[in-house]
Amino acid sequence: MYSDMAEEGAGKKLHIVMFPWLAFGHILPFLELSKFIAREGHKISFISTPRNIHRLPKTPPHLASSFTFVKIPLPKIQGLPENAESTMDVGPEDQGLLKKAYDGMEDDVARFLRNSCADAVIYDFSAFWVSSIAMDLGIPRFFFCIFPSWFMDFCGTTEDLIDELKDRKRPEDLMSPPKWVTFGTKVAYKYYEAKLIVGVGEKDASGFSDAYRGGIGISQSDAVLIRHCHEFETEWFNLLGNLYQKEVIPLGYLPPHFQETENPSSDNWVSIKEWLDTKTKGSVLYIALGSEATPNQDQLTELAHGLELSQLPFLWAFRKPAISTVKLPDGFEKRTEGRGMVWKGWVPQLNILRHDSVGGFLTHSGWASVVEALMLGVPLILLPIMADQWLNARVLDENEMGLEVARNDEDGSISRDSVAWAVRRVMVEEEGHKFRYKAKEAMEHAFGDRGIHDRYVRDFINHLLQKSKYNE
Repeated sequence: MYSDMAEEGAGKKLHIVMFPWLAFGHILPFLELSKFIAREGHKISFISTPRNIHRLPKTPPHLASSFTFVKIPLPKIQGLPENAESTMDVGPEDQGLLKKAYDGMEDDVARFLRNSCADAVIYDFSAFWVSSIAMDLGIPRFFFCIFPSWFMDFCGTTEDLIDELKDRKRPEDLMSPPKWVTFGTKVAYKYYEAKLIVGVGEKDASGFSDAYRGGIGISQSDAVLIRHCHEFETEWFNLLGNLYQKEVIPLGYLPPHFQETENPSSDNWVSIKEWLDTKTKGSVLYIALGSEATPNQDQLTELAHGLELSQLPFLWAFRKPAISTVKLPDGFEKRTEGRGMVWKGWVPQLNILRHDSVGGFLTHSGWASVVEALMLGVPLILLPIMADQWLNARVLDENEMGLEVARNDEDGSISRDSVAWAVRRVMVEEEGHKFRYKAKEAMEHAFGDRGIHDRYVRDFINHLLQKSKYNE
């Protein structure tokens, strides 16, 4: 599609500025996109706070010269904990203060952009004010949506977002597909989820709602970028373009490269691998529920007892935010010793998922983790915790790539029996063969095909080259 454009722009090295929100669930997808662009020979300026940049994975040596990390201090805000620079450093009650501090970076970001000679700026939902700065400077601007299209489709048009979803303030408004979804699907929120989702239309301590930020950022962009593959689904994606009346550019799923993310000689991996090597092929359940949101204590307790009931070997990457007080049930690790391993530090997730002994992944349904599992053909047991994760689980369940753990629709509670049943059905029961088959099929036809994802990013780069040519 862009081959002629690519020839016209051959030799030009683009300078792309990246500015994600202060959550590692956002920072890391921005970093993966940056690496894809850098592999094609272009320059990246990656803006964040000093502590967040320090916490990033080390840049691969062959890409290091393409990266400039721009450290902009986070302004002090009364009430925001000392040294809090990301969502993993604060509780839900302080998210609005973190956004207020983030907004305080505006002058420094504008100063950098003014002197950057940037060919494009790619920004996140919270940085809605970047779009007007870039517009004034004549810099092409792209809103990067890290969420899958179905989550954004539920929110409606940019006008709906800017109006803070004023016509959808009741949980019942989100418990069935919106009226603009004309294709057949049962994907929707449950009552306990919808009660929380309606909050995206409420102003927080920053003075803005998440919905408003996203609506302005999208409406003032030249185009919307989204992690998407036509090889998996098209209906939700096509609907998004109709809702926004704007170009929506798919980027593929930005799957990480093994050699750039994992250290095979790390002490963590050596110890974990030794344990995995003792287990039979496909027998181990891997559990990881993200590092920024965790189940509440009741859910965690039932999850642990469910793992006991399943009688399957398991490896649990038990990471939680520093502010979290949840803990494993007394005696759990002792009772499951040998059959189970609880690892409380960082784990090399890709290495674990591709180990022969791993036969299932119990996940919070964050899209990055889903991509990593399906690119390796590992079937999913889905236990979503927040936001887009709930709809991700419904879509994956509907496509039989995973099975969602049954829970109470009113309060979100789970039972140990429902956990054990879901785990055993996906991993060992005959009727779970369809989940294992679909996961392998996903690996072969979309998620695991590196060439597909590289092509999407190259098409986007060629789009930028053409845009840059017009601006010369």
